[in-house]
Amino acid sequence: MDKLESLLSEITFISVIDIVLVLILIYYVYKLVKGTAAINVLIGIVIIYLIWKLTDILNMNLFSSLLGQFISVGVLALIVVFQQEIRKFLLMLGSNNLTNNKLYFKYINIFKPSREISQMNIDEFLKSCDKLIQNKTGALFVIERNNSLDFIKNTGDDLYLEISSPIIESIFFKNSPLHDGAVIIDGNFITAARVILPVSENKNINSRLGLRHRAAFGITEKTDAIAIVISEENGKINFIKNGEIFAHKNSENLKTMIEAELV
Repeated sequence: MDKLESLLSEITFISVIDIVLVLILIYYVYKLVKGTAAINVLIGIVIIYLIWKLTDILNMNLFSSLLGQFISVGVLALIVVFQQEIRKFLLMLGSNNLTNNKLYFKYINIFKPSREISQMNIDEFLKSCDKLIQNKTGALFVIERNNSLDFIKNTGDDLYLEISSPIIESIFFKNSPLHDGAVIIDGNFITAARVILPVSENKNINSRLGLRHRAAFGITEKTDAIAIVISEENGKINFIKNGEIFAHKNSENLKTMIEAELV
């Protein structure tokens, strides 16, 4: 009982924050490597670390020293092995921090030209989607929310076109130079086309889904944007958020789902 009281007395506000920050870091690391081959490497590293600690406790000095040297040198090896995951981690942090949040710059026009972004005309957008479905034309739309998508817009062509069915149809017309890639929507305007998105490496994604869907998963895993994907093969339309597909019954239901995300 005395030991428990002594332990509780040592817990401070700072130690609680320390634990919470470690848990957040573990969550982000797991989210980063979940469904990829990197998670197996990560499990292997954790096992080696636990064995090292165990040999240290049991005073197995030679084995402990050997594993200690491996771990100290292994830090550099980890940077090489996980360079792609580290890049994604930094990208994920960068796309969610205050400096990349549109709300932070709502009244400041230093970093981008002043443009009036009105509320999205969802009815017109879904009307254009219906026409693409009828023609079995594949399309990928990324609807910007709080996180700025400027870091991917420069991979495509900058536009500033109000949403309308003829414009969207002309963009995704098969002979159009803009049809290949994603369209970025901010408010009621198409702000970029032919954008290259980061592709998800999650192995749990249905293998029947193509590159267009994987790109939608990728951008929604890293930002709070939502993606609307129209399949060229079956004409099906999918709503993707946070790296997951959310089912909808009909156009009205899909409209409600989009409206809920844009509040």
